[in-house]
Formats: sequence, C-alpha cells, structure tokens
Amino acid sequence: MATRDYVKRGKAPRKKNTRRQPTKTQAGFPFKWALLAVVLVGAFAYGLYWLSKTDTSTPPVSHTQPATQSQVESLPKKPKEKWSYIEELEGKEVEVKAKALPQSTRPYLMQCGAYRSQGQANERKAIIAFQGLESQIKVSPGEKGTWYRVVLGPYPRKRQAEKDRNMLRRAGVEPCAIWYWE
Repeated sequence: MATRDYVKRGKAPRKKNTRRQPTKTQAGFPFKWALLAVVLVGAFAYGLYWLSKTDTSTPPVSHTQPATQSQVESLPKKPKEKWSYIEELEGKEVEVKAKALPQSTRPYLMQCGAYRSQGQANERKAIIAFQGLESQIKVSPGEKGTWYRVVLGPYPRKRQAEKDRNMLRRAGVEPCAIWYWE
C-alpha cells in the first residue's frame, strides 16, 4: 500500500452550506389585524348602545331634580320590620362553664445539661445564673461513670417551667428538658 502525504496537499476547500437560511421578510402594516380590531370595537360599541336604549313610555328619573308627587305616589309602601331579635337579645345573658384544668400534684424539674466533668456543669450553671435563674448541680453515679446534671426547679406548674425554658432558649441555652421531679 502506498503512503500518502497529507501535509503537502494543503487545506481542503470549504463545503458550501446547503441549509437554507431563513430569509427576513419586512413586516408591513398588519391590515387584517387592524381590520379585525376595528370590527370588534364597533361591535362592542353597538352592543353598549343597544343596552343603553331606554323605554320611551317612562320618562327617565333625574337624580338632580326632586321627585314629583306622581313619582312618590307610584312607589310601594315601606315594609314594616318583621324581626324581633333585637329586643330578644337585649335581655339575654350567656353563661359559659369553663372546664377546670387538671392540676398535677407532682412538681416539675427542668434539666439543662448533663456533663462528665464538674467544670462543664459549673459553666452551664453560671450561664443560667446570668439569666437570673437559680440552678443546681445533681451528681448521678451510673455504670459508665459519674454524670453532673444541671437542673432547675422544682416548679409547681409546667407552665412556669416552660416560661423559664423559653427565656433560656432566647439566651442561647439549649437543650432544656422538663420532667417530673423525682
């Protein structure tokens, strides 16, 4: 097989683009759209004219002139009020019976951390003290070591504990859990 030298040959001539380019047509005035718009506006105007035609047998009522005696006589009589609920409701009283909320006999505590070292627990206790609340550190010995729990309470109602928890949450002290005091 003979070797060919493609380098000496030069570049291949460019192929002509066989795709047709879309020709730009000059857009003239859209006569058919203008004619359609004129017809639609005319039909709308005729419809309004047809709706506004009044019956010639009754004269139009003018709001600027006072009503004449004949127009007042042709009006129907004002109906009497049939409702008596206004008088009935004036003497009524509504009694609402509120259900008593169940009161817990057990106090609540709020725990804001459990730490392995007493130093970390003291830091959390100090942060809580800066918020104006008094906390305690409870030592809990366990199988895997000693835990130092930072607790607040006792609270007689859970609502009071939630109030303090929300105050601590706004100060960035999280997480705090509320449980029954043991």
